Amino acid sequence: MKFQTTILLEKQSRNLIDYNSKILLLGSCFSENIGQKLDYFKLQNYQNPFGILFHPKAIEQFITDIINTKTFTKDDLIFQNERYHSFDAHSSLSEVDENMILNNLNSQIIATSKFLKNTSHLVITLGTAWVYRFIEDDKIVANCHKIPQKKFLKELLTITEISESLEAIISLVKNVNPDINLLFTVSPVRHLKDGFVENMQSKSHLISAVHEAIDKRNNIHYFPAYEIMMDELRDYRFYTEDMIHPNHTAIQYIWEKFTFTWFSENTKASLKEIDTIQKGIAHKPFNPKSKEHLKFLHNLSLKQELLTSKFPHISF
Repeated sequence: MKFQTTILLEKQSRNLIDYNSKILLLGSCFSENIGQKLDYFKLQNYQNPFGILFHPKAIEQFITDIINTKTFTKDDLIFQNERYHSFDAHSSLSEVDENMILNNLNSQIIATSKFLKNTSHLVITLGTAWVYRFIEDDKIVANCHKIPQKKFLKELLTITEISESLEAIISLVKNVNPDINLLFTVSPVRHLKDGFVENMQSKSHLISAVHEAIDKRNNIHYFPAYEIMMDELRDYRFYTEDMIHPNHTAIQYIWEKFTFTWFSENTKASLKEIDTIQKGIAHKPFNPKSKEHLKFLHNLSLKQELLTSKFPHISF
């Protein structure tokens, strides 16, 4: 008997991710879950330079600023709750000092601009189609920074608006890096503060718009993280205590699906080697000075040296 319906995944035959790949991840917090896996397995990646960006308009604005190498000034900042913020970035970049936040924002612009030109794979995770427009400036913001809600208008992006935003992102990125591979996903994290019905409406708008943008001949793809979570993992035991975010088991399951789709067999073999080394580094011996443990450390060191000789960017 089968107790689970399984989503059929098409294994990519070209432009696979390997240890020479450079991966840029932008978007919802699920992109950080995958980014943590990439970090653990020592793949070259750069994650959410402006912090979590939940909706496509915020990602489009960030990409636009990257392409134009925008310089942020004090006129781009707001002061709220004794901290300086940018409406274009997550509160993780906010600072108590004006110069510090400007330095952070402008440093990330320069670093991401440089990284994007050499990026092999851009992974964009869309979280929601709901956006907030700051009434005073008539501008859609990436983050409200706990400013009173009466200062914003809440709007649901239409499928057409999302499609236009994705087209702009693709065009901007392809202009500076024509060979880049774009992987779109929709975050399996449910935004239940918007409401159950509103969350489903939001996700459906995102999914519809993304499928209009997919063009495999132009290296634009979709990975069904949302569908895997909603269908294959349709049980609350795969969620954290808040019943909203995927737990460790769910993230690991989706990661394995991702590696099946986008990684070559040689790369997956390297993942296993690095996993062995990482677990060895984390191992806590009963007797650190025993001959057995010293031999274990010697063998571990040899494995590290072999991998770093193959992939010089790796360090443990």
